[in-house]
Amino acid sequence: MSPDRPPTPPFGRVLKLSQGYEMHYLEQGSGPAVVFVHGSGPGVNAYSNFFPNFGVIAAAGYRCVMPDMIGFGWSSKPTGIDYTLELFVPTLTEFLERLEIKRCVLVGNSLGGAISMKYAIDHPERVAKLIVMGPGGIESRETYFKMPGIQKMVSQFVGSGFDRAGLKRLLELLAYDPKTITDELVEQRFNILQTQPKEVLARMSITDLTPELGKIACPLLGFWGVEDQFCPSSGYEKILRAVPESRFIMYSRCGHWAMIERADDFNHNVLEFLKN
Repeated sequence: MSPDRPPTPPFGRVLKLSQGYEMHYLEQGSGPAVVFVHGSGPGVNAYSNFFPNFGVIAAAGYRCVMPDMIGFGWSSKPTGIDYTLELFVPTLTEFLERLEIKRCVLVGNSLGGAISMKYAIDHPERVAKLIVMGPGGIESRETYFKMPGIQKMVSQFVGSGFDRAGLKRLLELLAYDPKTITDELVEQRFNILQTQPKEVLARMSITDLTPELGKIACPLLGFWGVEDQFCPSSGYEKILRAVPESRFIMYSRCGHWAMIERADDFNHNVLEFLKN
């Protein structure tokens, strides 16, 4: 660990990609590959997005890989570029190729859901199954920017930024129960936030994948909290109508983080889906 790097979130390994970007990742377990793709937002990193999940799934006999996408976590955060699926999908593709992961299950939350679905559309032979939680990329930019959570996140991040208290208030919008947001989680996100340029969110633009959803050929399991303030939960219908082998589990009194807020049930259903 670098002497000037905070101890949390944990630091794992780094791969240098051909564009010069560095992608940080954590890895645990062995067996078929399950790749976790995190969402967007101030201070996001793979560990803070999936800490209740990856250990359980790794212990069940899977190789769990958790990359920090470009712009997030301990990975490179370049300025002067747009943050689009045309950045995220090719860098994820090269990352998986470098790890010699030829076929995997993708688990994507929010932005990570959009990245995972687009990866499955572009590389159907490489995706065995898809798991998405409150996925982005299935509404217009205008629809997302009407969501209260996104309005507050973007306006404050590109404006005055967040101190710890402000970041905690934002994170409490992500969960139905504010008690979900622990001091430890805030600290993990705040430490990454100190390294994150405002351009990462200000120049993010994610394509509406609705016209392409029918190209997803693998089985898909989705989760959504009906109190989601970032991605409208009504989007589940678009996926169910378009993807032939898909089903969704909807949670009451749950926000944007089904994998954290309903961790035990989420892990149980994911393992059943992976096995069957």
